[in-house]
Amino acid sequence: MTEISYERLVEKALLHVVHDALLSAQKNGLDGNHFYITFQTPRDDVVLSDRLKAAYPKEITIVLQHEYSDLEVSDDAFSVVLSFGNIPEKIFVPFAAIVRFADPFAQFAVSFTPEPPQPEKKKEKKHKPESDQENVVSLNAFRKKK
Repeated sequence: MTEISYERLVEKALLHVVHDALLSAQKNGLDGNHFYITFQTPRDDVVLSDRLKAAYPKEITIVLQHEYSDLEVSDDAFSVVLSFGNIPEKIFVPFAAIVRFADPFAQFAVSFTPEPPQPEKKKEKKHKPESDQENVVSLNAFRKKK
């Protein structure tokens, strides 16, 4: 019987809540609310400027409140333009990279165990041994000596 990971199922459901909250903010604005979103920065699937990745090598917390624009939410990620040191930057965050989400107005907060990033599928050349000898393992090293 396959073991069911209820913790993972609950996290997936809660990430959907975060998705829906961000989608609501995209459509209706935040109207006094604000979100704190902490996510992992070293991931290849996170798009963040090199200067921010250098300043925040493990994770960063962003605040969506007054000064954000172009919030776009998809099924598996969101992007937004925020100002860092008066420099506007568009960031892209997969939901799988989120560590924490909080809406203090609603007194709602949740933490996540981020999923590892999925490697990009690349066409790999299969290595063909030059001879069949490369596929032979000698068992002599494992045999008891008399």
